[in-house]
Amino acid sequence: MFRALALTASLFAAPMAHSDPFVSPDILVLGDSQIPFGSGPVFLDFFENLKSHCPPKPHQEVALAQIDDMKVAVIGVRSTSLHSWTARKGGGKSAICKVDRKWKVNAGTFGFINQTGNKYKQMGQGKPYQFCQKGKSAFEAMFRPDYYQPKLLLMSFLGNSTKRWGSSREKALEDVKKLMAQIPEGTPCIFMTTAPPYSKKIVDRRLKAQANIKWAFEQTGGSCTFLEGATPETVAANKGNKHYFRRNKSGRVKDPYHPNERAAKNFFQIRMGKICNAIYDEITVPLATPPAPAVTAGPPAATVAPTPVTKIEVPTPLADTVLAKR
Repeated sequence: MFRALALTASLFAAPMAHSDPFVSPDILVLGDSQIPFGSGPVFLDFFENLKSHCPPKPHQEVALAQIDDMKVAVIGVRSTSLHSWTARKGGGKSAICKVDRKWKVNAGTFGFINQTGNKYKQMGQGKPYQFCQKGKSAFEAMFRPDYYQPKLLLMSFLGNSTKRWGSSREKALEDVKKLMAQIPEGTPCIFMTTAPPYSKKIVDRRLKAQANIKWAFEQTGGSCTFLEGATPETVAANKGNKHYFRRNKSGRVKDPYHPNERAAKNFFQIRMGKICNAIYDEITVPLATPPAPAVTAGPPAATVAPTPVTKIEVPTPLADTVLAKR
């Protein structure tokens, strides 16, 4: 019996003693339950085939090459918002770390961090999901030098912050400031609100929340590019379209909040140009202005006696108008 226990212990101890170091994804997508219920595979395909979806120009090709092997990780945690990832305690953090009593999992994950064949995972369990440390937010636990260091970060949230952001610009601003303080400085990042839901009532509430979080990003002047997920085109495509949402046997929509994979593919087709532009804006270093050519000194000019001239006052030209960065 003891030999069996010893053998069992050695089997578990060996991997821990000689476990491979964690390899950070090059591209990290974080979001809510829209990811496991529909958009996860579409995000993964888009970024794994980024070059074909967003054909680069010559100078963008160089920037794209910096994202080494296009290792992509997509994580969607149910009932979460931006606040959930920045909170150090309380209900916001528990949305990420608390184990679901019924299902024992709370997220859907895709990409090279999950090769199990089962998309459902529990945050805090398993090497790729160690985001639950006492006294730290999920972002603070995640973004460490030996852990997650993405070369492009895309966040997609809105629905679970509808009430928080819709009722208060200040709450939206607070969330954005915390985000900027907790992600590594210089990380290329994009914040895109989620795709529109099924009903007009829900859409209208989310549009107000989207306007406030957009304002908050504009106020901070942060480095993340903001993209609207709910636009007239995407709202028209999703609102009232039962084919884009899960239905019961009678054909009635049973989940008006989570567009399905078919809807996600159409969403990316509609927003493709804006998403591509945002990616290249974030990862491409602006082209430097070439230095002025050096002036070679010639032979000294002959000395000429100065000719008296009449001094004329010339008006000072107006200074160039400086346009504020958006």
